[in-house]
Amino acid sequence: QVHLVESGGGLVQAGGSLRLSCAASEDTFNSYYMGWFRQAPGEEREFVAAIAWSGEVVIYAESVKGRFTISGDSAKNTIKLSMDSLKSDDTAVYYCAARSRYGFSRVPTAYDYWGQGAQVTVSS
Repeated sequence: QVHLVESGGGLVQAGGSLRLSCAASEDTFNSYYMGWFRQAPGEEREFVAAIAWSGEVVIYAESVKGRFTISGDSAKNTIKLSMDSLKSDDTAVYYCAARSRYGFSRVPTAYDYWGQGAQVTVSS
């Protein structure tokens, strides 16, 4: 069982930046693919970004490409999501997720473990 805890959400003005962190309860490197998803009120959960714990391969949703950066810190069992040039459309609860099977996925049901979520609110 992997426990994931997000931190770092908050309120920011449009054009600003926020950083999210996700701490894993065990050494997930070389075992999991890690992803960030988000869910706005009344909307389905959508893919944001994912990273292989090898660290060098990442994928992004088109809507955040060039503005968001996902990274991993193997020593701390932590992944981060750096969000720049934030827009009001980025407002959502952001979730960290872990996938134990091989290969990237943009589908929420492909992930086995989830954090509790962190609220990100971007004011226009």
